[in-house]
Amino acid sequence: MASNYSFDVTTGCDLQEVDNAVNQSQKEVTQRFDFKGSHVLIDFQRGENLIKLEAEGEMRHTALIDVLRGKLIKRGVSVKNLEFTDPKPGSHEILRSDVKLKMALDAETAKKVTAAIKEAKLKKITASIQGEQVRVTSPDKDALQECIAMLRKGDYGVELQFGNFR
Repeated sequence: MASNYSFDVTTGCDLQEVDNAVNQSQKEVTQRFDFKGSHVLIDFQRGENLIKLEAEGEMRHTALIDVLRGKLIKRGVSVKNLEFTDPKPGSHEILRSDVKLKMALDAETAKKVTAAIKEAKLKKITASIQGEQVRVTSPDKDALQECIAMLRKGDYGVELQFGNFR
């Protein structure tokens, strides 16, 4: 048997589900009456983990964001992992904004996770930041389960995912 058990804390979005949600949003926007005859664009750039939004007028832009959020939620993509930028005006009252997908833990979030684990004072648990993830180790599997339950209750600004159980 292994002397230490471990798991990794990460974050991310299923890019295929994001792509499906964007396609469903485009389909709904083309059929909705309030978007008829106006310029509306939803472009998913998978390589850059970015969704570009364009719409005429503030009302349509807000409605476009609502449609996209709704489709992402229905597809099981956490809205916590989305970072919306402020809309920027373009020509002919077109507003442009970007939605960045958070695909990895940033240093600040990783520090929050490790600090929360240390503050919980769970027995024999150590947490270390390894690049874009946090590795949690312990000789006791039950302590790791307690740690996962504790982390699920907290709010760290992103949806935490637990994997690579060993």
